[in-house]
Amino acid sequence: MTYEEVLQTLEQLRNPEALDGMARFGITTVHAYGISIPTLRAIARRVGRDHNMALQLWSSRIHEARILASIVADPHLLTEEQMEQWVRDFNSWDLCDQCCNNLFRKTVYAWQKAIEWSARAEEYVKRAGFVLMASLAVGDKTSSDARFLEFLPVIQREATDGRKMVKKAISWALRQIGKRSQALNVAASQTASQLRQMDSPPARWIAADALRELRSAAVQRRIGVRDSI
Repeated sequence: MTYEEVLQTLEQLRNPEALDGMARFGITTVHAYGISIPTLRAIARRVGRDHNMALQLWSSRIHEARILASIVADPHLLTEEQMEQWVRDFNSWDLCDQCCNNLFRKTVYAWQKAIEWSARAEEYVKRAGFVLMASLAVGDKTSSDARFLEFLPVIQREATDGRKMVKKAISWALRQIGKRSQALNVAASQTASQLRQMDSPPARWIAADALRELRSAAVQRRIGVRDSI
């Protein structure tokens, strides 16, 4: 498919009725068409890996075109400058999360940007830092526990940020790190327990949200079984 054909396809798939549902879930609908993620993935399969196409799609400013760009872009060709440009364009949690999960976590800059962005002031840039931590915890099957331990002081440092999109991402990162192994579960739980003692409502919310899952029977059973294999 050419770039023009992709835009035409997106135009034909416009679903204005879906925009209200997106808005109810806190998704920014400016420049959005209301196209579902499964539909975008089906288009991506037709497009294939096409980095130049991805850059064009991102420049269109269409919400779904940018999500599609994160799927068809080549993580080996994505530059640090392009990552910085794209992260500054984030205006919605779903675009942030899709881009981090589909693309950014697969680049050589993922670990670096997780740390850098977590310290930034912009809401969705900071969220991207913690979404990257969560995505790496799920998708990186080879890194050692020690590498993920480095994220825990960052989580504790930023846990007082009360912005909804940030604190939810921090909790997500803490929970995913703590589900990788028994050792990380203990470390993440200790971090959450420290957050619970802080004089900060956001930090205490993160602690409660994380501990609820980290100490659940399902998680304890899963990491126990996995580590004994």
